[in-house]
Formats: sequence, structure tokens, C-alpha cells
Amino acid sequence: MHLSRRQMFQAGGGLGLIALLAACGGNDSTGSGEVSGPPRRGGTLRVGALGRTGAITRDPHGSQANESDYLILSLRYDTLTVPGDKPVTTPRLAASWQSSADLKTWRFTLAPGATFHDGRPVTADDVVYSLRRLRNTPAGASRLPGVRAESITADGPGTVVLVSDYPNADLPLLTRLTTFVVPNGTLDIENAPGTGPFKLDWFRGGNARLVRNPDWYGGEVYLDAIEVSIFESPQAMSTALLAGQIDLASNAGAVAARTAQGRKDIRIQRRANDMAMPIVMRTAAGSPYADSRVREALRLAVDRKALVAQSLSGYGSIANDILGTGDPDYARDIPQRARDLDRAKSLLAQAGFDTGKTYQLYTTEDISGLAESAALFATQVREAGVKIDVVKQESGAFWDSTWLHGDLYTGYWGTNDSVLFFASKTMITGSGQNETAWSEPEFDAAYQRAVATADPAARTTLLRTLQQIEYDRSGYLLWGMADGIDLARTPVQGLPTLPGYGRVQLERTWLAS
Repeated sequence: MHLSRRQMFQAGGGLGLIALLAACGGNDSTGSGEVSGPPRRGGTLRVGALGRTGAITRDPHGSQANESDYLILSLRYDTLTVPGDKPVTTPRLAASWQSSADLKTWRFTLAPGATFHDGRPVTADDVVYSLRRLRNTPAGASRLPGVRAESITADGPGTVVLVSDYPNADLPLLTRLTTFVVPNGTLDIENAPGTGPFKLDWFRGGNARLVRNPDWYGGEVYLDAIEVSIFESPQAMSTALLAGQIDLASNAGAVAARTAQGRKDIRIQRRANDMAMPIVMRTAAGSPYADSRVREALRLAVDRKALVAQSLSGYGSIANDILGTGDPDYARDIPQRARDLDRAKSLLAQAGFDTGKTYQLYTTEDISGLAESAALFATQVREAGVKIDVVKQESGAFWDSTWLHGDLYTGYWGTNDSVLFFASKTMITGSGQNETAWSEPEFDAAYQRAVATADPAARTTLLRTLQQIEYDRSGYLLWGMADGIDLARTPVQGLPTLPGYGRVQLERTWLAS
């Protein structure tokens, strides 16, 4: 939950993703630590973030399996737009944007005064080079769907033009995700100067120190520096926090939150419905799950309440097999799918599913609760006659070999974005991150109609149709949404409260004395 998919912490996104980025959601902080008074300038924030040394990347347009990598890149480089609350897409390197009447041509005006860390002004040519490079990556088609590399051009030094193959009212939202900008013609991509609020001081083995960019066009940055430490497990990261070795444990998970409860020197920051954790079923011919009746049977075989209670320790909510629960147009009127073992067994029999075989479910331990959910899923579906062996893979092997190719595996998206965001990246035919290999002409047509519609009421109706198709036939079994949980020591103030990738925006964070 990877905006590349490996980003999105997947992601996800790992990371996943991403993609930014959260469209909506709540925030709940517990513990002491809110300090009155104006922000204080100075100090070094020590942040722990999840990642594995075998999956490190420093390419801003690469596939970032590590949350630590995405955090470092997000501090160094700016995207054109960033997540907001209301509206959900707000300016960053692009100060403004407007579309043609047909919603195909979008003009982005760059922020005045934006410069790279080496002092060079940011120009439209730099953005064009960066977006074309991004678009030509393996997952680039899903990052800017419908926009070909040659359709990204400059109009003078301060305006970038993106032309979509089809009307797309959501194109500015898509530029929130990994549209990191580097200088035109950059060859040494790992050391390319950025435009972000922090400059790289050093990078060693996945750990990094970044210092304040005093010339950042986006306003005052309070911290002198941020030090990012990579941790391979939430447990190791929370232990370091409790020992005073770091100040902030990013995306620490429910187990860490339980450990920290009662500590007056630790604040638990909880973001509701932060991360999607679906079971991914391959729909292509030859897969055991190609028959939609089999997929429906598995969706009916799970006990969602138990999955949330046990895998997430209650830090989450039941989901209904539709990605994008944070969307204001999420279809809450579609009945919640409930467990029905008799119906599941009947569907499996109708589909001729071989219940004598044992099937494999691949998972990782990239994030808290993922492997646990896989084990519980296997236990639950056995009651419907489906035998599952859970195979835990190292992160690098999972994202290189299983993701996008496996018949059955756990997924995660470290964002709770719009219904159309997920449709464009994971479900329309030919999308670069089509995890289930789903190709549904009716869904594609519904998507095209929705993105071409600017009228809110008409769009809501079209999105309802889109979600019904996803609910009925997609390859996703989205049983629950995990809460995002950060743990912070008392002096840490001004943390972002947006779910998903909104939480990597640390430029307004500060340390109380």
C-alpha cells in the first residue's frame, strides 16, 4: 500500500502507493501531549519507518516497497498536488490548475519561487521530464492513466499541459501520487536535487538524515532536521520508541498501540479506515478463482467481524469488498455482505471447484496484521470446504514474483482514496497495477462515464453503478479497513492527521521544549 504498488505499503503499498493519499477519514489521539502555544522552531525529529534492506530504492519514480523510502522521498521531493481534507486535492508544486471544457486538457501553473535544492528555479521543462520519466516506468500507466508520455508538454516556463485520451475530471487527484520532480535531463537519479521542505544530508543503508530547506517556497519549516531509521518490524520499531531511541513510530500498528496504552509519555494517533487489506483473487483464465461463483463463495465464507477483532485487535472496521471507503460517494446503500457458509458451499459445488486440493495463499509480514489475517482467512474458509496453506514470503520476493502474478495473495493499500482512484489503478482493463487481472467491459464503460462527468449528482449515480459491479464480480475480497496508528513521544507536535499518504507531510511538525 505501492503507489507504485510496492510503495503503497502497499504499497503498499507497499507502498505502497501511492498515492497518495487519503481522501477522507478521521483522527483520534489518545494519551497526553498536546501543547498550547505557537509552534517552536528547531530540533531534530527521529522517525522510525518500516522497510527491508533488501528492498531499498532511492529512485523517486521507482517501485518503493518500503515505507521508509517513500517517507524520505516525500520529504526531499514535491508532487504537483497533495492530499487535503476539504478539498481532497490541494496545491503543492502546482499552484493552480484548470481544464478544458471537455475535461481532456489540463493546465498546471507552477508555484512561483519554487527552486531545487541547488538553487536552480523549477521550470515546466523539469516537470515534463519528470512526468514523462514516471509515465515510462513499469507501473506508470496506472499512475497517470490515459495520459501518454508524449501528451505531457510545457507551455512556457511556468505551465505544464497534460492531455488525457479521455475526459477525466479526477486528473489533478492522480497527480498527488509520486509525481516527484527532478531537474530536466537528470542522470544521477539517486542524488538528484529535490524541491521539498527538507534536503538530504546523508543516506546509509536505508537510514537518512534530512535538514531544513530554508528556501522552500511552501512556507516555514519548523524542524532543523529529520532522521529516518528503517525497521523491519513494527515490534522492533515500537521497542525503539519506548526506549527513547526514536520520537515517532510511523504506522506502528495495533499491537504496538496496545503496548503503549497507559504510557503518559506516548501519544497514540489513530486514523480511522486508513489502510485497505484485501484478499486478492486472480480472475484470469486458468486460475482456480476465474469463476465468479468461486470468488463469491470465498467472500461469503469469511467472518469479517472476527477478522477485524483478531487480526487488527479491533483497530479497524468491517468492509464490503469495495475499495475506496473514504470516498464521499462510497455506496453505503449496497447491503453489507455477511457470512453464509451454506450458500458458499452451494456456489463452490455449482462452479465445480475442487475441494480435494490444497491451495496456497501468499502473504508477507510487511505490515502489522497482514500475515495474521491470512492465517485466520485460511481457518475460516476451511469451514466451507476450501483447504488453504499460508505461505509467508520475504517482501522482495513477494513484490517481484507474487504481486500481479499470483492466484491468491494478501494485498494492502496504505491509502483510503476515492473509488475512481482504485478503479483507475487496479481494475480497469490494462491498468498497470491490475492485481486481479480483471477485465470487465461493463466496468470499464462505467468508469469512463464517471470520469467524464463533472456534475456531482450525475457522478454519484454513475459511481453507484461502478461499485455495484465491483461488489458483484471483482477479484477483491476486502474484509476490513485497518486504522492507521502512529506512536509519538510527548514533545512531538503538529503531526499530520490525514490518513494514508497525507501523514508523510511533516513540514509543519515541531518539537516542544
